[in-house]
Amino acid sequence: MKPSDSIVRVYRGSITESIHRIHLAVVDTQGTLLHSAGDPQFLTFARSTAKLIQALPVIESGAADHFGLTEAEIALCCASHNGEAEHVSTAQGILGKLGYHAKHLQCGAHEPYHAPTAQAMRERGESPSTLHNNCSGKHSGMLSLSSHLGASPDTYMSPEHPVQQLMLEAVCAMSDVPKAQIALGTDGCGVPVFGMTIDRLALAFARLGSPEGLSTERANACQRIVNAVRKYPQFLAGSDRFDTRLIEVTKGRIVGKMGAEGIFALSIPEQAIGFVLKVEDGNLRALYPAVIEALKQLKLLSEAEVSELASFHTPAVHNWQGTEVGRIRPDFSL
Repeated sequence: MKPSDSIVRVYRGSITESIHRIHLAVVDTQGTLLHSAGDPQFLTFARSTAKLIQALPVIESGAADHFGLTEAEIALCCASHNGEAEHVSTAQGILGKLGYHAKHLQCGAHEPYHAPTAQAMRERGESPSTLHNNCSGKHSGMLSLSSHLGASPDTYMSPEHPVQQLMLEAVCAMSDVPKAQIALGTDGCGVPVFGMTIDRLALAFARLGSPEGLSTERANACQRIVNAVRKYPQFLAGSDRFDTRLIEVTKGRIVGKMGAEGIFALSIPEQAIGFVLKVEDGNLRALYPAVIEALKQLKLLSEAEVSELASFHTPAVHNWQGTEVGRIRPDFSL
């Protein structure tokens, strides 16, 4: 490990037990690199950070207005939600407007991320449905777009489906990455996922928050998405989740979204910048400490805001008895 490496340390007692390397790119709406750590051209999958970009065609096509999607429902279309009652009912509400049901969602089922909700369901003997899947909002949005286009709902996850083609085109346009250079994979929920360098993903988020220069239709869609998650941060993630708390603590000044395998993308609209941080080994425990530390060093979070987010910045390591035995601490300078 080079002394200049940007890392997050996991301490047990006084010993560094584990180390996670990070990569960071901060760019403006022209793609100019403003700040970096590690490799700002690190190639990875956008994972669920792309949901805010994937929601663009749902609005641009007229689907959101045709089906009367509310701001809360638009926010849920961008979510990796907790599976709490309000998330489930809102996804169900979107499907109801389409004349669809949970069976039309092809994302699969898993227990809610929200532990109290999952525990209550187990005690009732209730099995999770596709509505509890953290991606049910995104998939409901995809079905709304498919229905509006008159396309088959049975194959909406296929890369060749019109829904997925429109979403790929939106990702390409926002990131300035040609379609032929996007590495396609399959996400955890079964739909295509987009591989690109983190500086290009950061460009997409810079433009999402500051869409001046984009077409009128796209700029309007960007503004509606940002406004929706600012107004309804609970629907982007949920109780005790970093994505939600970051928006709440900053009063919407920063809008950010996590993705699996340790990636986080955010936009600061008033400063016209996008920010993407990737934990190289994909371990989520290092992600939020690194994001907060980077924002702190770049003076994009105030000391008071850092204090409010302290439980994410330097989280404790506990043993099975609940005793604090260590800490996770960022160790880098930008």
